Amino acid sequence: MRRQQERPAPETAACVFCAQDLTNSPVIGHYRAFFSQAYRDLKRSVTDAVATLNRVHSDNAAVVFERAVRVLGERRQFWSRFCELPQLEIDTAAIVHDWQTARDRLMELLATKQGSPLDRIEVPDDVRALAQTYEAHRTALSATNQHLQQANQTIAAVKQRATTANPTAIAAVLSRLQAIRARHTPATDVLCDAYIAEKRAKTATEQLRDQARTAVEHYRANVFPNCQAAINRYLMRFNAGFNLDSVTATNTRGGPTCTYNVVINNVPVPVAGGEPQPGDHSFRNILSAGDRNALALAFFFASLELDHANLAARIVVIDDPVSSLDDHRSLTTVQEIQRLARQAAQVIVLSHTKPFLCRIWEGADAASRVALHITRDGNGSTIETWNVDQDSLTQHDRRHDALRTYLANGGQNEREIAHSIRPLVEAFLRVAYPEHFPPGTLLGQFRNLCQQRVNTAQEILNAQDIQELRDIVEYANRFHHDTNPAWGNELINAMELAGFANRAVIFARRR
Repeated sequence: MRRQQERPAPETAACVFCAQDLTNSPVIGHYRAFFSQAYRDLKRSVTDAVATLNRVHSDNAAVVFERAVRVLGERRQFWSRFCELPQLEIDTAAIVHDWQTARDRLMELLATKQGSPLDRIEVPDDVRALAQTYEAHRTALSATNQHLQQANQTIAAVKQRATTANPTAIAAVLSRLQAIRARHTPATDVLCDAYIAEKRAKTATEQLRDQARTAVEHYRANVFPNCQAAINRYLMRFNAGFNLDSVTATNTRGGPTCTYNVVINNVPVPVAGGEPQPGDHSFRNILSAGDRNALALAFFFASLELDHANLAARIVVIDDPVSSLDDHRSLTTVQEIQRLARQAAQVIVLSHTKPFLCRIWEGADAASRVALHITRDGNGSTIETWNVDQDSLTQHDRRHDALRTYLANGGQNEREIAHSIRPLVEAFLRVAYPEHFPPGTLLGQFRNLCQQRVNTAQEILNAQDIQELRDIVEYANRFHHDTNPAWGNELINAMELAGFANRAVIFARRR
């Protein structure tokens, strides 16, 4: 350590212990290569561990597991009428919860390790406990599988006894033996050979059919859980209050289709069924018009999500999607359409609701968005360019004209004039200060920002203007339902109204 303190200048490459020159020493190069490769190997091993965890414990594993347990329960219920079978007690909700919790915590630790590969990461005791709980579930399920294998042997014995004790089966064997004897007579030999050839051809065709059916079943096994999960995600975004369950395939004379249940308050309601009886739950009477539209939109957006590989080349047309939807679902629909517009080649939205279209317009790419409207032209119609911004300012212009007319002539609806003061000021501020008061920002937030920047290089309004704005808004809030529950009964003084209306018009002319 004394030699370390006496170490020469940093630019020299001499060893501090033996004083020899290490510039051309091959040992130093080997050390660098060794530790550099070890570091890369460490990062690769952490990345491989993350990939393995995502592959083995994917999100779809929970849906497949719950579906398998449901199928086992249905089969046990059928065979329990003919033999003694063990109870199938599997709490899928608890197992899936413990599994997802353990997986998420392990993923967090691996993400931390990826961010700092050289730091030692200690596995907390609670994560170890979660892993032990998961392993306990695996052990219990393994024991359940052994019991099910034993139950299969019991079921096979029941089948065998049923076969040997069935008089109909014995009669069928006798008939078959008699047919075999008649088969080999010269008169029927030629006909039988032709029949066998046709039967072989039919068998080959059936094998091809079975292979196609197996391929379809494998496809359904992967697609149906993904489709159910995607639809339920969109239903949750729409705050629907219900979800889909038991999405299964059904083969009918008209072709393959699927059935599902709508789960409301933990009560499954099948989508298929006849005319409901009075008092019975049915898909026909359990959902409101808004819920039905939310379900249809969830199906629509989920189908586009599952077709993401081809979405970039598709043109999507959406016709009046907000019919019977409340404000929350309308906003969610706007957000989903904006997200879809960034992925598809083109999105065309048709609607009679201008506020809905304006919301989509505000979030769309300004370089590629186009707005059109249809106007009546004699006995026909004409498609013209729609100036969304001008249409949005029309209400502001009407309010401004109404206040100026009231100040000049009086005699108008005083409550309507009082109600128009605050929207007039807000609209003016949004146009005058768009970078500081964009859509979605509250007036109180804008006023606080102005207050913070008084007497600075970034000043928006001076102190006098801020006080004037506060006085006008304080008066106008008395006539708005969101700030005064009794706004409809608020008394109006004509002189006071005229004064604040005049101050609002003057304030809206300052720029």
